[in-house]
Amino acid sequence: MTFKKIERTESAYDYQLLIKQLLQAPLVNAPDQEIVYRGTQRFTYRDLALRIHRLANALTALGVKPGDTVAVMDYDSHRYLECFFAVPMLGAVLHTINVRFSPEQILYTIDHAEDDVLLVNADFLQILEQVKGRIDTVKQFVLLQDEDANLPRTHFEFAGEYEALLAAAADRFEFPDFDENTRATTFYTTGTTGLPKGVAFSHRQLVLHTFGVLASLGTPAVQGRFHREDVYMPITPMFHVHAWGMPYIATTMGVKQVYPGRYVPEHLLELIESEKVTFSHCVPTILHMLMKSPKIDEVDLSRWKVLIGGSALPKSLCLSAMKRGIDIFSGYGMSETCPILTIAHLQPGDRGLPAEEQVEIRCKTGVPIPLVELRTVNDRMEDVPRAGAAVGEVVVRTPWLTQGYMKDTKTSEKLWAGGWLHTNDVAWIDGQGYVKITDRTKDVIKIGGEWISSLELEDVISAHHSVGEVAVIGMPDDKWGERPLALVVPKPGQRGKVTAKEIVHHVVDYSDRGVIGKQVVLVKVRFVDAIDKTSVGKVNKVALREKYL
Repeated sequence: MTFKKIERTESAYDYQLLIKQLLQAPLVNAPDQEIVYRGTQRFTYRDLALRIHRLANALTALGVKPGDTVAVMDYDSHRYLECFFAVPMLGAVLHTINVRFSPEQILYTIDHAEDDVLLVNADFLQILEQVKGRIDTVKQFVLLQDEDANLPRTHFEFAGEYEALLAAAADRFEFPDFDENTRATTFYTTGTTGLPKGVAFSHRQLVLHTFGVLASLGTPAVQGRFHREDVYMPITPMFHVHAWGMPYIATTMGVKQVYPGRYVPEHLLELIESEKVTFSHCVPTILHMLMKSPKIDEVDLSRWKVLIGGSALPKSLCLSAMKRGIDIFSGYGMSETCPILTIAHLQPGDRGLPAEEQVEIRCKTGVPIPLVELRTVNDRMEDVPRAGAAVGEVVVRTPWLTQGYMKDTKTSEKLWAGGWLHTNDVAWIDGQGYVKITDRTKDVIKIGGEWISSLELEDVISAHHSVGEVAVIGMPDDKWGERPLALVVPKPGQRGKVTAKEIVHHVVDYSDRGVIGKQVVLVKVRFVDAIDKTSVGKVNKVALREKYL
């Protein structure tokens, strides 16, 4: 079979999908739009472009060339946004370091990624001090410092301070064209076992992810829509999967952007109020933290749209947010998928449903966004039925999936077994095409041969009026093989008032009504002070198993 290719005129421009192309529209359509840092510093998109050019010149003067790796340790900031563009536009690789890793893990990722230059916020120097003398690949260090910050004592010598380097650099850089498949970014997964795994994404993948998500978020008429008049503020760290790719999307759209710096609940709420923020994204634990802040009652949240990901959105938290006027909805993805695969928008006919019924939809994992091919399969890679509660592993194909783990061929082959990326998430797909993640394959609880979803049981327990947080893990049982252990953090003022027996009766009530399977009545409840989390706020069930089993 012969396939015909498009004939190309010799003088035609070979348009590569490069990150630099994302800057074209906002500079034409919104050059004076604001980019705000901490509510104290303000820039325009025209300033952003100028600073990107200066950063490119400054990095080049430090010896950065195509193929080198530039690492960043910073809070969510305008500086980070500038690095999102300038570093890959040079043809170099941006390594976004997870500052919540342990010093040893950070050292491992620096060496594994072969970082050449490291830009570090003064607040994180104490982390590097713990591994000083062992950072072998980095040739130059650049200091990032806010105006009101004091420089701590340090053994590191800096090539310069970020703002001073930009001020001394030329304001024009000729960014080259190159192959769109060139690596643009790398970061390390926040897995709970073993060493962090490096994933990388190309210019082509990031551009396609930008437009795929943009198309999905811009399609709804009202609910969950992200449009050019919105004000965007991330509450997902920029080191974590490019803040879900949303800064690229916001910049392409030319919307007002607000970067909060360090996450302090009261400060975040102040920015939402003062900067009129209308669109954010975060994990459930961050939203839970904001909802508990005493300042929450002082802020009008009726214009705020929040995309939730990272872990399942509890229905009780969703309902509480909706009562405050928040347009809350779920999305799904993972580090290896760039990350967004699905978004849970309401169908047009569902917007008039009572809040309790809308919650059922908003808390689902969502429907695949454009260009995402998603299946639920059994162990033989056969599709499971798309009706009822038939569950299978989620496998996906889309242009923006990582092609493998860096320097780890064996694990990469397992990730892509059968030509599909394996998520290790268990889910079912309903008649309308909504995906509902029910568990991780490793977190499913097997009771007498039956699979029980720890996430569904967590959702039921979190609906109890005395429960602040809950995590469910499987504990060994001689008779049943496993039984659920619910680790419960009571709400403030409820410790000592709520009993384990009361929680169990609550679960039994849901079971009797057919909301959840009968086997969950075997649940054992234990009250704890806190739920262990990963560095990006997800429940760390590996740590919980080690601690409580």
